[in-house]
Amino acid sequence: MKAVILAGGLGTRLQPYTTFLPKPMLPLGEKPLLEHLIEWLRRNKVEEIVLCVSYLRKTIEDYFEDGSRFGVKVEYAIADKPLATAGQLKTAESFVDDTFVCVYGDSVFNFDLKKMIAQHKAKKSFITMSLHQYKTNLKYGVIETAKSGKVTVWNEKPEIKANINIGCYVMEPGVFSYIPQAKPYGMDDVIKKALARKKDVGSFIIKNGFIDIGDKASYKKAYQEFREKLGKI
Repeated sequence: MKAVILAGGLGTRLQPYTTFLPKPMLPLGEKPLLEHLIEWLRRNKVEEIVLCVSYLRKTIEDYFEDGSRFGVKVEYAIADKPLATAGQLKTAESFVDDTFVCVYGDSVFNFDLKKMIAQHKAKKSFITMSLHQYKTNLKYGVIETAKSGKVTVWNEKPEIKANINIGCYVMEPGVFSYIPQAKPYGMDDVIKKALARKKDVGSFIIKNGFIDIGDKASYKKAYQEFREKLGKI
């Protein structure tokens, strides 16, 4: 099975770190983020990888080359402009002809991908999304009212629970027909289109094994975690 890694984003929320380095090449511990991601895929028996690259792509290509140094085979799908998540994925269409994994190149995963793939195949899903059980507390008191306007309940800083998308999918190659050519297009648009066409979109929920590198605050937190791990070796 192949994996497609979306590694062409501009990383604008991580400026100025991403001025000279593409976001997937930011260091975590002693390795770039993207190397951690490729090692996780290899541990889960996914050893053929398509990297969708664009912004500062030579940095990625020069580091990973054909992937042999990392125990995988790497190919490159190249875009000359930002295309959003699904638009990037479209550039890999010619490399994929069977069930495949798609992951965003700005996260670190450590869950059982093999189990997710097995579930996808067993249920014959069109797309399986990985979801994370996320909890947060609102910063404000939430006030419930009756139709008359009378206050009925005061919930102070309530805990909100939700399943959030973490950017790892198992997909059938038919998904490419849902994405326009050479045009910015979001993965949410693809999922909405699949649901509208009554395609089977499944979920695989994880409780841990996910680190998002979305902005400077989350990168700093992840970087510190990896520094602490290195200190224990």
